[in-house]
Amino acid sequence: MDIRRTILWMIFSFSLLLLWNNWQEYNGKPSLFASSPATTQTQAAPEPAADGSVPAGHQPTAPAALPATNSVVSASAQTVDITTDVYKLSFSTEGAQLIKAELLKYGSPEAPEQPMVLLDNSAGSTYLAQSGVVGAAGQNLPNHLTPFTLVSTERALTGDSLDVVFEATSGDVKVTKTYTLHKGRYDIQVRHDIQNQSGAAISPTLYLQLTRDGNNPPDSSRLYSTFTGPVVYSSNDKFQKVTFSDIDKNKASYARDVDNGWIGMVQHYFATAWVPAQDVKRTNEVLKLGNNLYAVRTLEPVGAIEAGQSKAVDAALWVGPQDQKAMSQLATGLDLVVDYGWLTIIAKPLFKLLTWLHALLGNWGWAIVALTVLIKLVFFPLSAASYRSMAKMKQFAPRMQALREKFGDDKAKLNAAMMEMYRTEKINPLGGCLPMLVQIPVFIALYWVLLGSVEMRGAPWILWIHDLAARDPWMILPAIMMGTMFLQIKLNPTPPDPMQAKVMMLMPLVFGGMMFFFPAGLVLYWCVNNILSIAQQRYITVQIEKKSAKAAHS
Repeated sequence: MDIRRTILWMIFSFSLLLLWNNWQEYNGKPSLFASSPATTQTQAAPEPAADGSVPAGHQPTAPAALPATNSVVSASAQTVDITTDVYKLSFSTEGAQLIKAELLKYGSPEAPEQPMVLLDNSAGSTYLAQSGVVGAAGQNLPNHLTPFTLVSTERALTGDSLDVVFEATSGDVKVTKTYTLHKGRYDIQVRHDIQNQSGAAISPTLYLQLTRDGNNPPDSSRLYSTFTGPVVYSSNDKFQKVTFSDIDKNKASYARDVDNGWIGMVQHYFATAWVPAQDVKRTNEVLKLGNNLYAVRTLEPVGAIEAGQSKAVDAALWVGPQDQKAMSQLATGLDLVVDYGWLTIIAKPLFKLLTWLHALLGNWGWAIVALTVLIKLVFFPLSAASYRSMAKMKQFAPRMQALREKFGDDKAKLNAAMMEMYRTEKINPLGGCLPMLVQIPVFIALYWVLLGSVEMRGAPWILWIHDLAARDPWMILPAIMMGTMFLQIKLNPTPPDPMQAKVMMLMPLVFGGMMFFFPAGLVLYWCVNNILSIAQQRYITVQIEKKSAKAAHS
C-alpha cells in the first residue's frame, strides 16, 4: 500500500469536506461541525389562524386571541426617537414596539462612517421587537397593534439611566410599558404594568416577540456561512437554532413548554433576545407570519388580576453585539449566541485566552499573533514529530523512486519492499499525518473564534489593516498566505504520482484565492501559523541533514 498517497488523499479529502460544509451552510442546511438541535420536548410551531388566534392545543393557559400576526407597523403611526451613548432607538406609538436600533459604536458594513442598523422597519428590511397583552377569546387588550401614548418627556440619556414610558387602554385594561435604558449597556429592562379597570377578574397573557424577515444580514459572505434566524434556550434542551427553511417546511424543532431560558434572533456578530423572568411557566413559539416574515415569541400567563388591581411583569431585552461577557451576566446561556457547535469546549478557552492577550497588548491583531505563537508552542512536540517524519520521508525519496522503477507494476512486491525499508530505517509512514490530525480540532475551533468574535469588527491591526473582520483591502495577507503554502509544499516530500503533485500545487491557489475574500483576522492567523510552521520544519530538516551527514563521515 502507498502510504504517502493515502496521506495526501486524506488531506485533500478533509479540505473538500470543509468546502462542502460551507456550501451546505450557505444553502440553509445544518453544518457538519455544529451541534444538532435537541429533539426532546419539541414539536413544530403552529401556523396562526386567520383571525390571529392560537390553534387549539397550543394555548398557554387560556385561549389567547393574538393580533393579526402578519401585520407590520402602519404608516400612520408616530415615531419616537431616543438617544443614548450606545443607541439611537426608534419606537412606534403603535404597540410601543421598538422598530429601529442604530448601534452608535459599530459601523455599517456598507458605510463604516454610518452606525450599524440592527432593528429596522424600512422597505427592504423588517426586524422588530414587540410585546403585548392578550386574553381569552373576545377580549380586546393592548397589544403590539394598539395605539400607545408616550408619557415620558426625556428623549436623550443624560445620566446613568433613562425611562421611556408608553401607556394604552383597551377593553378596560390599561397597560403601561416602561423601557429602562442604561449608560454603556445593550440590555434594556422592560416592565409591563397591567391594570384591571373592569368590574371582573381577568387572566391575561403577556407575549414577547421578535419579528424579522428571512433576508441575509449585511455582514453575510458567500464564501463562509454563519447562522441567521431564531434561537431558543432552556436549561433542559440548551441552545437550539431554528432555520427559516425548517419553519417554511413546518419542521421546526425547539423547546416549547418551559419555565426558564430565553428566545432570540441571531445573525453574524449581533443578536436580539427577550429574557423573561425565570421559574415562570410559559410557551415558546417559532412561526411564519407571512411571505418571508418570521417570528419567535414566548407567551407567559400573568395569572388572575382582580377588579381594580394591577400586576407588573418584568423582562429584559438585549439588542446589540454578541458581547459574550455582558450577555452571560444577563442570562444563563445567552453567550451561546456565539455558536461554536461541538467545538465549544475548545473554542471557549481559546476566546478567553485571546481576550486576555488583548488586555495585555491592547490590539486584537497582535493578540491573534500572540495566540497563534502560544498554540504552536503547545503543539511543538507533535509538530516536531510530524516534521521529522516528513523530513525522513523526503530523505529516502530517491530510494523509494528506485524501488518503483525496479518493481514496476508489481504492487505486491513494491509494497513489501517499501515496508521492509520502513522497518529497517525506522520510518513511520503515518508519523507525518497523525500528529497533524490531533491538532485539526484546535485549528477549526480557532477558525470559528476568529470568525464569530464581534470584537474583531472594526478593530485595526497595523498600517493598511483597519478592520480585522473585513477582507484585506490590498490583498497582501492572502498573497503571503499563498506564498507560504507553496513553500510548505516544497519542503514536504514530493508525491510520486504526477497527478497528486499537481493537486497539491493547486491547493495554495484554491485556498489562497478563497482567503482574498475572508476576514483579515483569519488570514493573519493562517499567515502567522504557516510562517511558524515553515521555520520549525526547516529547523528540524536541517538538524536531520546535519545528523545524517555526521553519521556518513563517521
